[in-house]
Amino acid sequence: MGKLKTPEDLKARYGVDQVHYVDTIKQVLANLKPDCLLILHGTNSDSGKTCTKTSFDGLNEFNINDKILHPIISECRVFKTPLELEVMRYANKISSEAHKDVMKKVRSGMKEYQLESLFRHYCHYNGGARLLSYTCICGSGINSSVLHYGHAGAPNDRTLKNGELCLNDMGCEYYCYGADITCTFPISGVFTENQKIIYNAVLASSRSVMDNVKPGVSWVDMHLLADRVHLEHLLKAGLVKGNIDEMMEQRLGAVFMPHGLGHFLGIDTHDVGGYLEHTPERRSEEGLKSLRTARKLEAGMVLTIEPGIYFIGVLLDKALSDPIKSKFLNADKIDQFRNFGGVRIEDNIVVTETGMELLTNVPRTIEDIEALMAEGKNLDIKFPQQKISVNSN
Repeated sequence: MGKLKTPEDLKARYGVDQVHYVDTIKQVLANLKPDCLLILHGTNSDSGKTCTKTSFDGLNEFNINDKILHPIISECRVFKTPLELEVMRYANKISSEAHKDVMKKVRSGMKEYQLESLFRHYCHYNGGARLLSYTCICGSGINSSVLHYGHAGAPNDRTLKNGELCLNDMGCEYYCYGADITCTFPISGVFTENQKIIYNAVLASSRSVMDNVKPGVSWVDMHLLADRVHLEHLLKAGLVKGNIDEMMEQRLGAVFMPHGLGHFLGIDTHDVGGYLEHTPERRSEEGLKSLRTARKLEAGMVLTIEPGIYFIGVLLDKALSDPIKSKFLNADKIDQFRNFGGVRIEDNIVVTETGMELLTNVPRTIEDIEALMAEGKNLDIKFPQQKISVNSN
Protein backbone atom coordinates (compact mmCIF):
# COMPACT_ATOMS: atom_id res chain seq x y z
CA MET A 1 0.00 0.00 0.00
CA GLY A 2 2.97 2.28 0.35
CA LYS A 3 3.49 4.80 3.13
CA LEU A 4 0.25 5.42 5.01
CA LYS A 5 -1.02 8.99 5.37
CA THR A 6 -0.80 10.47 8.84
CA PRO A 7 -3.64 12.45 10.45
CA GLU A 8 -1.59 15.60 9.82
CA ASP A 9 -1.29 14.70 6.11
CA LEU A 10 -5.05 14.29 5.84
CA LYS A 11 -5.79 17.51 7.74
CA ALA A 12 -3.72 19.42 5.19
CA ARG A 13 -5.19 17.62 2.19
CA TYR A 14 -8.86 18.02 3.09
CA GLY A 15 -8.74 21.33 4.98
CA VAL A 16 -10.39 19.98 8.13
CA ASP A 17 -9.68 20.78 11.77
CA GLN A 18 -9.43 17.28 13.21
CA VAL A 19 -8.57 13.80 11.93
CA HIS A 20 -8.79 10.62 14.02
CA TYR A 21 -8.33 6.93 13.30
CA VAL A 22 -11.60 5.01 12.99
CA ASP A 23 -10.80 2.71 15.91
CA THR A 24 -10.98 5.73 18.23
CA ILE A 25 -14.39 6.98 17.05
CA LYS A 26 -16.30 5.84 20.14
CA GLN A 27 -13.88 7.46 22.56
CA VAL A 28 -13.53 10.73 20.59
CA LEU A 29 -17.29 11.18 20.40
CA ALA A 30 -17.80 10.21 24.05
CA ASN A 31 -15.28 12.88 25.11
CA LEU A 32 -17.42 15.50 23.34
CA LYS A 33 -20.40 14.52 25.55
CA PRO A 34 -23.02 15.04 22.79
CA ASP A 35 -26.74 15.27 23.58
CA CYS A 36 -27.24 13.14 20.49
CA LEU A 37 -25.51 11.96 17.31
CA LEU A 38 -27.07 12.90 13.98
CA ILE A 39 -26.90 9.91 11.63
CA LEU A 40 -27.44 10.22 7.86
CA HIS A 41 -30.33 8.00 6.85
CA GLY A 42 -33.03 8.53 4.23
CA THR A 43 -34.31 7.66 0.77
CA ASN A 44 -33.24 9.42 -2.42
CA SER A 45 -36.47 10.55 -4.11
CA ASP A 46 -34.80 10.20 -7.49
CA SER A 47 -33.37 6.69 -7.31
CA GLY A 48 -35.48 5.24 -4.51
CA LYS A 49 -32.31 4.01 -2.83
CA THR A 50 -31.87 4.32 0.93
CA CYS A 51 -28.45 5.20 2.30
CA THR A 52 -26.88 2.78 4.77
CA LYS A 53 -26.90 3.92 8.37
CA THR A 54 -23.62 4.74 10.07
CA SER A 55 -22.38 1.84 12.19
CA PHE A 56 -19.52 1.41 14.63
CA ASP A 57 -18.90 -0.51 17.84
CA GLY A 58 -20.49 1.36 20.71
CA LEU A 59 -22.96 3.35 18.59
CA ASN A 60 -25.88 2.06 20.67
CA GLU A 61 -24.42 3.79 23.74
CA PHE A 62 -25.30 7.22 22.25
CA ASN A 63 -28.62 8.98 21.77
CA ILE A 64 -29.22 8.72 17.99
CA ASN A 65 -31.34 10.87 15.65
CA ASP A 66 -31.56 9.63 12.06
CA LYS A 67 -34.37 11.95 10.88
CA ILE A 68 -32.88 15.44 10.93
CA LEU A 69 -29.74 15.19 8.79
CA HIS A 70 -30.89 13.67 5.48
CA PRO A 71 -33.23 16.47 4.32
CA ILE A 72 -30.74 19.13 5.42
CA ILE A 73 -27.80 17.54 3.58
CA SER A 74 -30.00 16.96 0.53
CA GLU A 75 -30.99 20.62 0.45
CA CYS A 76 -27.36 21.69 0.86
CA ARG A 77 -26.39 19.64 -2.18
CA VAL A 78 -28.98 21.40 -4.37
CA PHE A 79 -26.99 24.64 -4.11
CA LYS A 80 -23.35 24.64 -5.21
CA THR A 81 -20.68 26.79 -3.60
CA PRO A 82 -18.21 28.80 -5.73
CA LEU A 83 -15.52 26.16 -5.14
CA GLU A 84 -17.88 23.35 -6.15
CA LEU A 85 -18.72 25.25 -9.33
CA GLU A 86 -15.03 25.54 -10.18
CA VAL A 87 -14.71 21.75 -10.08
CA MET A 88 -17.87 21.33 -12.17
CA ARG A 89 -16.63 23.84 -14.75
CA TYR A 90 -13.49 21.74 -15.08
CA ALA A 91 -15.43 18.48 -15.45
CA ASN A 92 -17.52 20.15 -18.16
CA LYS A 93 -14.44 21.53 -19.92
CA ILE A 94 -12.77 18.11 -20.12
CA SER A 95 -16.00 16.34 -21.07
CA SER A 96 -16.78 18.93 -23.76
CA GLU A 97 -13.35 18.56 -25.32
CA ALA A 98 -13.65 14.77 -25.18
CA HIS A 99 -17.01 14.90 -27.01
CA LYS A 100 -15.42 17.06 -29.71
CA ASP A 101 -12.52 14.64 -30.04
CA VAL A 102 -14.94 11.73 -30.53
CA MET A 103 -16.95 13.64 -33.14
CA LYS A 104 -13.79 14.31 -35.13
CA LYS A 105 -12.65 10.68 -35.00
CA VAL A 106 -15.93 8.86 -35.62
CA ARG A 107 -15.95 6.69 -38.75
CA SER A 108 -18.50 4.40 -40.36
CA GLY A 109 -17.58 0.81 -39.50
CA MET A 110 -16.55 1.59 -35.94
CA LYS A 111 -18.31 -0.05 -33.02
CA GLU A 112 -20.24 2.08 -30.58
CA TYR A 113 -17.92 0.94 -27.77
CA GLN A 114 -14.97 2.42 -29.64
CA LEU A 115 -16.54 5.87 -29.20
CA GLU A 116 -16.88 5.15 -25.50
CA SER A 117 -13.22 4.13 -25.42
CA LEU A 118 -12.12 7.32 -27.20
CA PHE A 119 -14.06 9.43 -24.69
CA ARG A 120 -12.68 7.58 -21.66
CA HIS A 121 -9.12 7.88 -22.92
CA TYR A 122 -9.38 11.60 -23.65
CA CYS A 123 -10.79 12.41 -20.19
CA HIS A 124 -8.19 10.37 -18.35
CA TYR A 125 -5.16 11.20 -20.52
CA ASN A 126 -5.84 14.92 -20.96
CA GLY A 127 -7.83 15.80 -17.86
CA GLY A 128 -6.74 13.37 -15.16
CA ALA A 129 -10.36 12.23 -14.85
CA ARG A 130 -10.02 8.53 -14.17
CA LEU A 131 -13.74 7.94 -13.59
CA LEU A 132 -16.90 8.67 -15.55
CA SER A 133 -20.09 10.03 -14.03
CA TYR A 134 -22.18 7.12 -15.36
CA THR A 135 -22.14 4.34 -17.94
CA CYS A 136 -21.59 5.83 -21.40
CA ILE A 137 -24.53 5.85 -23.82
CA CYS A 138 -23.29 5.56 -27.42
CA GLY A 139 -26.43 4.79 -29.40
CA SER A 140 -26.32 4.72 -33.19
CA GLY A 141 -29.26 4.30 -35.54
CA ILE A 142 -32.31 2.87 -33.79
CA ASN A 143 -30.30 2.60 -30.55
CA SER A 144 -30.36 6.39 -30.25
CA SER A 145 -34.04 6.10 -29.28
CA VAL A 146 -33.20 3.96 -26.22
CA LEU A 147 -32.94 6.46 -23.40
CA HIS A 148 -30.51 4.54 -21.17
CA TYR A 149 -28.79 2.44 -23.82
CA GLY A 150 -25.26 1.22 -23.11
CA HIS A 151 -25.97 -0.85 -20.00
CA ALA A 152 -24.78 -4.45 -19.56
CA GLY A 153 -27.70 -5.81 -21.58
CA ALA A 154 -26.98 -3.47 -24.51
CA PRO A 155 -23.26 -2.71 -24.22
CA ASN A 156 -22.64 -0.20 -27.02
CA ASP A 157 -21.85 -3.00 -29.47
CA ARG A 158 -23.58 -2.01 -32.72
CA THR A 159 -21.61 -1.12 -35.85
CA LEU A 160 -21.86 2.53 -36.97
CA LYS A 161 -23.28 3.12 -40.44
CA ASN A 162 -23.30 6.18 -42.69
CA GLY A 163 -26.72 7.77 -43.04
CA GLU A 164 -27.54 7.26 -39.37
CA LEU A 165 -27.27 9.45 -36.30
CA CYS A 166 -25.16 8.76 -33.25
CA LEU A 167 -26.29 9.91 -29.81
CA ASN A 168 -23.42 10.10 -27.30
CA ASP A 169 -24.41 10.75 -23.68
CA MET A 170 -21.14 10.81 -21.70
CA GLY A 171 -19.50 12.79 -18.92
CA CYS A 172 -16.40 12.53 -16.77
CA GLU A 173 -16.16 12.69 -12.99
CA TYR A 174 -13.50 14.80 -11.29
CA TYR A 175 -13.01 14.74 -7.52
CA CYS A 176 -16.52 13.28 -7.13
CA TYR A 177 -18.25 15.97 -9.24
CA GLY A 178 -19.66 14.98 -12.60
CA ALA A 179 -20.59 16.33 -16.00
CA ASP A 180 -23.49 14.98 -18.06
CA ILE A 181 -23.41 15.97 -21.74
CA THR A 182 -25.17 14.59 -24.82
CA CYS A 183 -24.19 15.27 -28.41
CA THR A 184 -26.13 13.95 -31.41
CA PHE A 185 -24.46 14.01 -34.82
CA PRO A 186 -24.50 12.24 -38.21
CA ILE A 187 -22.01 9.40 -38.57
CA SER A 188 -21.22 10.54 -42.12
CA GLY A 189 -20.50 14.08 -40.93
CA VAL A 190 -23.40 15.55 -42.92
CA PHE A 191 -27.03 15.75 -41.75
CA THR A 192 -29.81 14.44 -44.01
CA GLU A 193 -32.91 16.61 -44.48
CA ASN A 194 -34.98 14.52 -42.06
CA GLN A 195 -32.17 14.62 -39.51
CA LYS A 196 -32.03 18.40 -39.82
CA ILE A 197 -35.78 18.67 -39.10
CA ILE A 198 -35.59 16.74 -35.84
CA TYR A 199 -32.23 18.12 -34.73
CA ASN A 200 -33.28 21.74 -35.24
CA ALA A 201 -36.52 21.10 -33.34
CA VAL A 202 -34.59 19.85 -30.30
CA LEU A 203 -32.00 22.63 -30.56
CA ALA A 204 -34.79 25.23 -30.68
CA SER A 205 -36.41 23.83 -27.54
CA SER A 206 -33.05 23.68 -25.74
CA ARG A 207 -32.28 27.31 -26.47
CA SER A 208 -35.82 28.45 -25.70
CA VAL A 209 -35.51 26.94 -22.24
CA MET A 210 -32.09 28.56 -21.74
CA ASP A 211 -33.54 31.93 -22.73
CA ASN A 212 -36.16 31.60 -19.99
CA VAL A 213 -34.11 30.11 -17.13
CA LYS A 214 -33.84 32.43 -14.13
CA PRO A 215 -34.70 32.37 -10.42
CA GLY A 216 -38.42 31.93 -9.74
CA VAL A 217 -39.16 29.98 -12.91
CA SER A 218 -40.93 26.64 -12.50
CA TRP A 219 -39.00 23.64 -13.86
CA VAL A 220 -42.35 22.11 -14.85
CA ASP A 221 -43.05 25.17 -16.99
CA MET A 222 -39.66 24.76 -18.67
CA HIS A 223 -40.53 21.16 -19.56
CA LEU A 224 -43.86 22.29 -21.01
CA LEU A 225 -42.06 24.97 -23.02
CA ALA A 226 -39.77 22.33 -24.54
CA ASP A 227 -42.82 20.18 -25.40
CA ARG A 228 -44.52 23.11 -27.11
CA VAL A 229 -41.48 23.99 -29.23
CA HIS A 230 -41.13 20.34 -30.28
CA LEU A 231 -44.77 20.15 -31.34
CA GLU A 232 -44.55 23.41 -33.27
CA HIS A 233 -41.63 22.03 -35.30
CA LEU A 234 -43.27 18.64 -35.79
CA LEU A 235 -46.43 20.42 -36.98
CA LYS A 236 -44.44 22.42 -39.50
CA ALA A 237 -42.80 19.21 -40.73
CA GLY A 238 -46.16 17.47 -41.11
CA LEU A 239 -45.64 14.75 -38.50
CA VAL A 240 -48.46 16.07 -36.32
CA LYS A 241 -51.62 18.00 -37.18
CA GLY A 242 -54.21 20.06 -35.39
CA ASN A 243 -54.18 22.62 -32.57
CA ILE A 244 -51.04 22.89 -30.44
CA ASP A 245 -52.95 23.83 -27.29
CA GLU A 246 -55.11 20.72 -27.64
CA MET A 247 -52.00 18.60 -28.17
CA MET A 248 -50.53 20.03 -24.98
CA GLU A 249 -53.70 19.21 -23.04
CA GLN A 250 -53.50 15.60 -24.23
CA ARG A 251 -49.77 15.42 -23.37
CA LEU A 252 -48.86 14.53 -26.95
CA GLY A 253 -45.34 15.81 -26.37
CA ALA A 254 -44.65 12.83 -24.09
CA VAL A 255 -45.05 10.49 -27.07
CA PHE A 256 -41.87 12.02 -28.51
CA MET A 257 -40.12 13.02 -25.24
CA PRO A 258 -41.11 10.50 -22.54
CA HIS A 259 -38.40 11.63 -20.11
CA GLY A 260 -38.07 14.79 -18.04
CA LEU A 261 -36.35 17.93 -19.29
CA GLY A 262 -33.40 17.59 -16.91
CA HIS A 263 -32.19 16.99 -13.38
CA PHE A 264 -29.96 18.29 -10.62
CA LEU A 265 -26.28 17.51 -11.16
CA GLY A 266 -23.35 17.36 -8.77
CA ILE A 267 -21.95 14.57 -6.62
CA ASP A 268 -24.49 12.24 -8.24
CA THR A 269 -25.32 12.39 -11.92
CA HIS A 270 -28.93 12.69 -10.80
CA ASP A 271 -28.24 14.66 -7.64
CA VAL A 272 -30.47 14.65 -4.58
CA GLY A 273 -33.02 17.24 -3.50
CA GLY A 274 -35.57 16.88 -6.26
CA TYR A 275 -38.52 16.07 -4.04
CA LEU A 276 -38.27 17.01 -0.36
CA GLU A 277 -41.01 17.77 2.18
CA HIS A 278 -40.97 21.50 1.45
CA THR A 279 -40.89 21.19 -2.37
CA PRO A 280 -43.69 20.71 -4.95
CA GLU A 281 -44.87 17.13 -5.35
CA ARG A 282 -44.18 15.02 -8.42
CA ARG A 283 -46.72 15.55 -11.19
CA SER A 284 -48.78 12.60 -12.45
CA GLU A 285 -49.19 13.50 -16.14
CA GLU A 286 -47.31 11.69 -18.91
CA GLY A 287 -43.83 13.11 -19.33
CA LEU A 288 -44.17 15.37 -16.29
CA LYS A 289 -44.17 12.38 -13.94
CA SER A 290 -40.67 11.64 -15.21
CA LEU A 291 -39.36 15.05 -14.13
CA ARG A 292 -36.73 14.58 -11.43
CA THR A 293 -37.83 17.77 -9.70
CA ALA A 294 -40.80 20.15 -9.87
CA ARG A 295 -39.09 22.95 -7.95
CA LYS A 296 -38.82 26.59 -8.86
CA LEU A 297 -35.31 27.56 -9.90
CA GLU A 298 -32.98 29.37 -7.52
CA ALA A 299 -29.48 30.78 -7.91
CA GLY A 300 -26.79 28.19 -7.29
CA MET A 301 -28.72 25.24 -8.66
CA VAL A 302 -26.89 23.15 -11.28
CA LEU A 303 -29.10 21.29 -13.71
CA THR A 304 -29.03 19.55 -17.06
CA ILE A 305 -31.16 20.85 -19.91
CA GLU A 306 -31.70 17.82 -22.15
CA PRO A 307 -34.73 17.91 -24.43
CA GLY A 308 -35.09 15.14 -26.98
CA ILE A 309 -37.31 13.80 -29.72
CA TYR A 310 -37.40 10.04 -30.19
CA PHE A 311 -39.30 7.66 -32.45
CA ILE A 312 -40.00 4.76 -30.09
CA GLY A 313 -42.13 2.06 -31.67
CA VAL A 314 -44.09 1.04 -28.59
CA LEU A 315 -44.99 4.65 -27.74
CA LEU A 316 -45.96 5.50 -31.31
CA ASP A 317 -48.14 2.39 -31.60
CA LYS A 318 -49.83 3.16 -28.29
CA ALA A 319 -50.58 6.74 -29.37
CA LEU A 320 -51.80 5.70 -32.83
CA SER A 321 -54.25 3.26 -31.22
CA ASP A 322 -55.54 5.96 -28.86
CA PRO A 323 -58.72 7.53 -30.32
CA ILE A 324 -57.79 10.96 -28.92
CA LYS A 325 -54.03 11.15 -29.51
CA SER A 326 -54.21 9.50 -32.94
CA LYS A 327 -56.18 12.39 -34.42
CA PHE A 328 -53.09 14.57 -33.97
CA LEU A 329 -50.68 12.14 -35.64
CA ASN A 330 -49.88 11.84 -39.34
CA ALA A 331 -49.34 8.09 -39.44
CA ASP A 332 -47.92 7.95 -42.96
CA LYS A 333 -45.35 10.64 -42.21
CA ILE A 334 -44.42 9.08 -38.87
CA ASP A 335 -43.85 5.73 -40.55
CA GLN A 336 -41.03 7.37 -42.52
CA PHE A 337 -39.24 7.96 -39.19
CA ARG A 338 -39.81 4.50 -37.68
CA ASN A 339 -36.11 3.57 -37.80
CA PHE A 340 -34.83 7.10 -37.28
CA GLY A 341 -33.85 6.69 -33.64
CA GLY A 342 -33.71 9.92 -31.68
CA VAL A 343 -32.02 13.23 -30.96
CA ARG A 344 -31.05 14.52 -27.53
CA ILE A 345 -29.11 17.70 -26.79
CA GLU A 346 -27.89 17.91 -23.21
CA ASP A 347 -26.06 20.80 -21.58
CA ASN A 348 -25.14 21.59 -17.98
CA ILE A 349 -26.08 24.98 -16.55
CA VAL A 350 -25.91 26.84 -13.25
CA VAL A 351 -28.72 29.23 -12.35
CA THR A 352 -27.44 32.73 -11.57
CA GLU A 353 -29.10 35.74 -9.95
CA THR A 354 -30.17 37.06 -13.36
CA GLY A 355 -30.33 33.99 -15.62
CA MET A 356 -27.91 31.13 -16.14
CA GLU A 357 -24.33 30.22 -16.98
CA LEU A 358 -23.74 27.56 -19.63
CA LEU A 359 -21.01 25.19 -18.43
CA THR A 360 -20.91 22.98 -21.54
CA ASN A 361 -18.95 24.04 -24.64
CA VAL A 362 -19.54 21.85 -27.68
CA PRO A 363 -20.73 22.69 -31.22
CA ARG A 364 -24.52 22.75 -31.31
CA THR A 365 -25.69 24.16 -34.64
CA ILE A 366 -25.79 21.91 -37.68
CA GLU A 367 -23.23 24.13 -39.40
CA ASP A 368 -20.78 23.98 -36.49
CA ILE A 369 -21.14 20.21 -36.09
CA GLU A 370 -20.55 19.58 -39.79
CA ALA A 371 -17.54 21.92 -39.77
CA LEU A 372 -15.96 20.12 -36.79
CA MET A 373 -16.55 16.71 -38.33
CA ALA A 374 -15.14 17.89 -41.66
CA GLU A 375 -12.02 18.98 -39.81
CA GLY A 376 -11.80 15.49 -38.36
CA LYS A 377 -11.89 13.88 -41.81
CA ASN A 378 -8.31 15.06 -42.29
CA LEU A 379 -7.17 12.91 -39.37
CA ASP A 380 -5.63 9.56 -40.19
CA ILE A 381 -7.77 7.31 -38.00
CA LYS A 382 -6.99 3.61 -37.92
CA PHE A 383 -9.22 1.28 -35.94
CA PRO A 384 -9.75 -2.48 -35.74
CA GLN A 385 -12.84 -3.42 -37.70
CA GLN A 386 -13.16 -6.85 -36.14
CA LYS A 387 -12.41 -8.45 -32.81
CA ILE A 388 -9.04 -10.13 -32.39
CA SER A 389 -9.40 -13.89 -32.82
CA VAL A 390 -7.59 -16.23 -30.45
CA ASN A 391 -5.98 -19.34 -31.89
CA SER A 392 -6.20 -22.12 -29.34
CA ASN A 393 -3.18 -23.82 -30.96
